[in-house]
Amino acid sequence: MILDKIALTLAIIGGLNWGSIGLFQFDLVAFLFGGQASAFSRVVYTLVGVAALWCITLLFRDLRDRDHT
Repeated sequence: MILDKIALTLAIIGGLNWGSIGLFQFDLVAFLFGGQASAFSRVVYTLVGVAALWCITLLFRDLRDRDHT
């Protein structure tokens, strides 16, 4: 499903951003979009959070029953 791939991509981006914060104290999203408080940064943070919630559903799906087309 395309939504799964989008959510997973956003969750990976968020994870990499958190890794850069932890290792280098560098917030790439804030750097690119005008600081943590900017509207666009907040949208990105929110989308990453929603994507992570969506990815939780991936843990509980039985992929063996899906049709492979």
